[in-house]
Amino acid sequence: MSFVTGVGLTSYGKHEGLSSLDLMSKAAELAISDAGLKRADIDGILCGYSTVSPHIMLATVFAEHFGIRPSYAHAVQVGGATGLAMTMLAHHLADAGVAKHVLVVGGENRLTGQSRDASIQALAQVGHPDYEVTLGPTIPAYYGMVATRYMHEYGLTQEDLAEFAVLMRKHALMHPGAQFHEPITVADVMASKPVAMPLKLLDCCPVSDGGAACVISREPTGERRVRIRGCAQAHTHQHVTAAPALSELGAEISIAKAKAASGIAISDVRYAAVYDSFTITLAILLEDLGLAKRGEAATRVRAGYFNQDGEIPLNTHGGLLSYGHCGVGGAMAHLVEAHLQMTGRADNRQVRDASVALLHGDGGVLSSHVSMFLERVR
Repeated sequence: MSFVTGVGLTSYGKHEGLSSLDLMSKAAELAISDAGLKRADIDGILCGYSTVSPHIMLATVFAEHFGIRPSYAHAVQVGGATGLAMTMLAHHLADAGVAKHVLVVGGENRLTGQSRDASIQALAQVGHPDYEVTLGPTIPAYYGMVATRYMHEYGLTQEDLAEFAVLMRKHALMHPGAQFHEPITVADVMASKPVAMPLKLLDCCPVSDGGAACVISREPTGERRVRIRGCAQAHTHQHVTAAPALSELGAEISIAKAKAASGIAISDVRYAAVYDSFTITLAILLEDLGLAKRGEAATRVRAGYFNQDGEIPLNTHGGLLSYGHCGVGGAMAHLVEAHLQMTGRADNRQVRDASVALLHGDGGVLSSHVSMFLERVR
């Protein structure tokens, strides 16, 4: 058993003059304070990776920078799934008695600390060195291919995909820390610059500076009690050329295992935090997770099902698409928002009931998946 005892999040966007370690430190300090703890109480540290500062020992580099001496330190790398993978590992460490309070932290100055060319180069390296990288695609191109296939198989249109971007922007308008605060329409998405067709600029998450953190503890540290009820992973492939059929991707595997581990059904879920690097990512994952039938996620978006006041509110901070994406910290913002919703601290974004939350992270090109259920306990 473990509890999410504290969370911390910076604004996302442009943070001139702050390094990745600075942004991680800001988020970590917020999370530790939120848990009612001191730095000296932290005995475990989990960090993600950084494309801006690719140090081979990032966890201990951060521990030194932050001024802690943990008994357990580890860095994790599973792409966009890293934030939830670290949280899952922290859960197991706390549950096993390896550490009492584990700090999970991610952050980068990707917007101000990395050139456009360097960013493109980093994103290109996820491809197979022989069969893919040599042809020049980057992450958006891979997801564009996935989108084309999914649209062919299930009848989605570009306008359908645009609905997800519009929803995320609508939610971001309510969060002061979001990178974007200008409302958009389906027509705006359709008119935005092509990136990797059928994906256009507003179908893609931005590059951001920012940091996010949480503390996972063996026991509650205060009156707010959010427990990790169950979680699971699935890793079906690394490269697109080795990917299974769209109906056999890892999210379906990880959610089935997480439901079995937690005893929670999708019908029990009251809030959803789902990875949204691209509009097609969100469309596929919502359907893989059972939050919509195959090919019908966009219909549910149009009907208001995932609105703040809808049946299952989704990414009420604006998600990667509009709150922003700073690498590992990008998806961790989903966890922070879920915790704020579950503890009644989401201000004007507060939903009616967030007693049970489903979180899902995706790494690579729908390659690595982590599904997790959080439960508010009295």
